[in-house]
Amino acid sequence: MKCFDGFIRDAVPGDAESACQVMKRSILELCIADHENRPEILGRWLSNKTPEIVTSWIVNPKNSLLVAVNGDVIVGVGSVTDTGEITLNYVLPEARFQGISHALLKALESGAIERGNTKCTLTSTVTARRFYLSAGYSEQTSLVHEIGVLSYPMFKLLDGET
Repeated sequence: MKCFDGFIRDAVPGDAESACQVMKRSILELCIADHENRPEILGRWLSNKTPEIVTSWIVNPKNSLLVAVNGDVIVGVGSVTDTGEITLNYVLPEARFQGISHALLKALESGAIERGNTKCTLTSTVTARRFYLSAGYSEQTSLVHEIGVLSYPMFKLLDGET
């Protein structure tokens, strides 16, 4: 894995269109094992990846949406809520395995700590499961089906030094 040499910053409303493109391409191109190119699953998964909805996530004070930027291109998108739930962690397909998801995850965990959390939770796809397990996450319950996709509820206790 390469080390990400860009930077991570808070998203601004003007980032919504690019953030949507990152999420859509990541889902369409990297998560095939999850959606199996089934239109009904893709429709549900992509339905909230619109600039208007993403802008609402960006301006929501109970949410922190971050973007990973390389040069002037948004290459990753992540989000964590006030309760420590990581709700997004997507990268452009051509930026995969460059340390971007790892850097976003560390920034999201730091944000969760800043918000007073001692634990992060998330729901992983099959595609991302190994990544989260390698980052110290544990499966917390049995598998669930969200939007027709098999998912793994996970958690990680935070030590304050992410």
